[in-house]
Amino acid sequence: MGKTNSNIPFYDDINEFFASTPFADRTIDPNLFCFRINKGPDVQQFYKPPFRRSFYFMGLMNGVGQSRIKYDNEGAMEINSFLVFQAPGLLSSFYRTPFAYGYFVYFKLPCFSFFRPDFNKEFPFFDVQQTQVFGLTQDKYKQLATEFEDFFVAYEKAEDKQHSVAALKMLAVLYQLKTFVQQSRQEDRITRPESVLLKQYVQLVNDNYIEKRTVAEYAAMLSITPKYLSEYIKSNTGSNALSMIHDRIMAEAKSLILYTNMDIAEICYQLNFSDPANFSKFFRKYTGLTPLEFRHQQNR
Repeated sequence: MGKTNSNIPFYDDINEFFASTPFADRTIDPNLFCFRINKGPDVQQFYKPPFRRSFYFMGLMNGVGQSRIKYDNEGAMEINSFLVFQAPGLLSSFYRTPFAYGYFVYFKLPCFSFFRPDFNKEFPFFDVQQTQVFGLTQDKYKQLATEFEDFFVAYEKAEDKQHSVAALKMLAVLYQLKTFVQQSRQEDRITRPESVLLKQYVQLVNDNYIEKRTVAEYAAMLSITPKYLSEYIKSNTGSNALSMIHDRIMAEAKSLILYTNMDIAEICYQLNFSDPANFSKFFRKYTGLTPLEFRHQQNR
């Protein structure tokens, strides 16, 4: 496992990533792992601090509205069901509770040894800049769950270590999801055109807040001016564009303080602050407490 400049763990191996979680499951195929997320009172709650990985991730989840599970964006998600796509290298963190359940798929491109087209161009929802999250109705979740179940069963019953049949079935599902994503984006453009840029900005912040701390950096990624971005965010949310960056940093800081045993200095450097004093000053500005005081207060 490597590390980025900001001390964020980077996982190149799927099993190495799972070894950093409480899940005991492992894969015999280094290029594909289909993993079921079950619900129930015996499910262990845990928080996974920010990390990156070198492989692709796709998830179909339900029961999220009752949990505090995170996928980079919007803290505790308000939607109950969602579909998520993540390309290699993006920042992620999550909080697992007993309520959420569904399907996680981790894969590397060699699992599609039979597939020749450019994968990222063919399936652009695996965006190299940002995680893609799509809210689902319960009917749509059930429909997609049937498709996921088909290749999950093939994966679990496979007699070969390469899971060739499961990979082929998964590819077919990806083409179905491509149509769903295109329709979903078109509906957003028609019914909520003002939400498209806002969603892009929020997700870019979620995927880059460790290294990028200025509005100008995000404006450059969106190919617009900082002034336009600031005015757009203000007019559509009432919030300051810079404050949204700070809010994301604060959300992660609070999670690290409350749900890990890391000391404050470790948290400071993981969040890419220059020193604990600078981090403490930033944290106190938003809470009125030092990070240590916040931890003690919440643990009473």
